[in-house]
Amino acid sequence: MTTYNKHHFPVEKVRKYLEPGPVALVTSQWENQTDIMTLGWHTILEFSPSLLGCMIASMNLSHELIRNSGECVINIPTVELIDAVVAIGNSHGDDIDKFAANGLTAQPGSVVKAPLIDECFASFECRLHDGALVDNYNFFIFEVVRAHVDPALALPETLHYTGEGQFRVMGDRQLDQRQNFKPEMLI
Repeated sequence: MTTYNKHHFPVEKVRKYLEPGPVALVTSQWENQTDIMTLGWHTILEFSPSLLGCMIASMNLSHELIRNSGECVINIPTVELIDAVVAIGNSHGDDIDKFAANGLTAQPGSVVKAPLIDECFASFECRLHDGALVDNYNFFIFEVVRAHVDPALALPETLHYTGEGQFRVMGDRQLDQRQNFKPEMLI
């Protein structure tokens, strides 16, 4: 078994090792205003109901739209959309139409008013489940109320942001350990 020669590391950079999931493009809508924001961190909080948490800074237009509407869509892009992911993260919704500027197609949600992004292989319609941590921490807890996934994409190449402009790409390497799991843990 390998041992490692660890050194002190800046705590403000630990995201490089802790980012748990793929980059998401969060769409929101309130009244006649729509926005997309790039989200580098989110976490699953519960399986049933399907709850996820994420921090959306109050300086983002999406924060205001989601606070007002109580809903959003979490869209998961593949590596093909890296330019749009970065451009969206570098822009503000008050300045431009992020859909038009990035060649993205808005599709109506089936449960929420926020749009799905047609070019993303997965879109999860969400409603605010618990906003108790929003005022102090900008932390939203959403319930996924409808999921849309392209089943033809078994192992999508998703982007994982590690800070400082660096991304990792999840590829097709897969380690199957199902035989070592208790059946009730295979959810």
